[in-house]
Amino acid sequence: MRTVVCVAAALWVLTGCSSPQTDSTDVTVFAAASLKSTFTELGARFEKDHPGTTVTFNFAGSSDLVTQLTQGAPADVFASADTNNMSKAVDAGLVSGDPVDFATNTLTIVTPPGNPRGVASFADLAAPGTQVVVCAPQVPCGSATETLERATGVSLSPVSEESAVTDVLGKITSGQADAGLVYVTDAVAAGDQVTTVVFPESSAAVNTYPIAALEEADRPDTAQMFVDLVTGTQGQEVLAAAGFAAP
Repeated sequence: MRTVVCVAAALWVLTGCSSPQTDSTDVTVFAAASLKSTFTELGARFEKDHPGTTVTFNFAGSSDLVTQLTQGAPADVFASADTNNMSKAVDAGLVSGDPVDFATNTLTIVTPPGNPRGVASFADLAAPGTQVVVCAPQVPCGSATETLERATGVSLSPVSEESAVTDVLGKITSGQADAGLVYVTDAVAAGDQVTTVVFPESSAAVNTYPIAALEEADRPDTAQMFVDLVTGTQGQEVLAAAGFAAP
């Protein structure tokens, strides 16, 4: 009897007193606002392919995301809407390895359905009385807007400068402005909520999107697997369907 009790006690020490083990491999992804639709879909695929994993996203303007990361916000992966903000993350020692370019995007004009102001070109955005919304200069879509202004010689006088491209789109879909500059992918996602006005000068400002696992990632292997999904065949198919071009 004494032997049985001792064995039972030993088993209790080995099992009952030990901390429960889980297979959870959560991953936190900081991604540019323009990636919300595609990354949400890819996150669902990742969770399905890796049972027990939860993908948590933080979508915002790329410059805001870099600020959060440099201030110590915990994350495993960073996907930027331009190389400039990724370079800031690299210079701050936040990135593990080399970032990988996975998509490109260009700007287009969107208006409320039916294009009430009759905007037909980039120059029309500067017409007197036209209420235009753009991204703030520090945001990738805002930087691209400034590039287009220099390339065309057209100076805009926006009524609002937003911190994320999704906020520009929101101003248009809610009827608060006559026109806005958003990414092609945002216009595609908005569908019939907007009228899209394509302009040839858009090719002067092409944004390249890089992605990278982060140095302080709690789960570096899982972080890299998510990066591999985005840059691999499945990720590229989802991105292409949304209107992104290849890097």
